[in-house]
Amino acid sequence: MDDEPLVLRSDEDRVATLTLNRPATRNALSSAMLAALAEQLGKIDADRSVHAVVLAAIGPAFCAGHDLREIRAHPDPEFHQRLFAQCSDVMVQITRLRQPVIAQVGAMATAAGCQLVATCDLAVAGTSARFATPGVDIGLFCSTPMVALTRNVAPKHAMEMLLTGEAVDAAHALRIGLVNRVVADDDLASATAELASTIAAKSPLVVAIGKEAHGRQRDLSLVDAYGYTSDVMARNLATLDATEGIAAFLDKRPPTWQGA
Repeated sequence: MDDEPLVLRSDEDRVATLTLNRPATRNALSSAMLAALAEQLGKIDADRSVHAVVLAAIGPAFCAGHDLREIRAHPDPEFHQRLFAQCSDVMVQITRLRQPVIAQVGAMATAAGCQLVATCDLAVAGTSARFATPGVDIGLFCSTPMVALTRNVAPKHAMEMLLTGEAVDAAHALRIGLVNRVVADDDLASATAELASTIAAKSPLVVAIGKEAHGRQRDLSLVDAYGYTSDVMARNLATLDATEGIAAFLDKRPPTWQGA
């Protein structure tokens, strides 16, 4: 198993699926796992044939967060600083990726694993999925996972998870906005693939424009957000795909996207 890639990639119908592949460690985000994930994300970002990304996992957990055995084996504070910075860089990389990223969660996602789910643009959960930020239970508050969590759910829901460390089920994660959809475990892969396929059928240029604008406008004041997005829409309207999309709508025909 150690000879197999830490992150597997498969491509089908313009969707790239990245699968965390260390079930023995519950897909913990070791330094090596983070490096492998960053490498694959970099390749996908440069691949114009990929219009959407699914992030999945093999084994009894989606992701158990940081590898505590690795942390204990490296007591040097400088290593810890590099590790948390490396993890943060991967999270930012996901948010800046041109393609939308969909988490496919069929099991437990804890600490930085929950952060990973919250960082993805969308998330589909099986009914068996669970989510927790339990760092408080081991004397290590989930401070970096808090960044993604509080950008997805209401502050009091986030603080309850952070302060209690208790796991929430998929239905609760749906109610508080941590995931988009909950489906039967047996339907998880197909439901995620269907969602990814729907997005992949859109203009990749327009989706990339929208994803970037969504992230940037959240950090602006209301007035500045409208000013920024007005400029984005004007530039979007000048693209070939906008011209084609409007013409196709008026002509009552499917559009033919050029990605330009």
